[in-house]
Amino acid sequence: MQTADFVATIFDNATSSPGKVTVGLTMALNALKMGHSAVILLMVDGVELAVPGAMAAIDIGAPFRPAADLLADFLAAGGRIAVCSACLVHHGMSADQVVPGYEIINAPDVVAALMAAKGTLQLS
Repeated sequence: MQTADFVATIFDNATSSPGKVTVGLTMALNALKMGHSAVILLMVDGVELAVPGAMAAIDIGAPFRPAADLLADFLAAGGRIAVCSACLVHHGMSADQVVPGYEIINAPDVVAALMAAKGTLQLS
């Protein structure tokens, strides 16, 4: 896995904490806008966000933008999404269900990303 300057880790899904999902996307997008590389790690329940359309219903209201819009801008600006492979298995999911282009990662990848980052945000 390619490392990044900024790593946001999202542990929740659309129903457990849409606010944390939105804040994670917002901060990662802002890191890109500031000229940093950025990756969002989806772990634990957060892997459910890796399914196509999973963020479509997340909109916590002003001053935040809808999660799907933040995600689109994040990806368009060069941001990356990485999904925990063990967490997928734990949730009865497979890599085939994940949005094409998202990276499937393992524990050593997570540790390497966190250790190489200039800044991290863990939303749990």
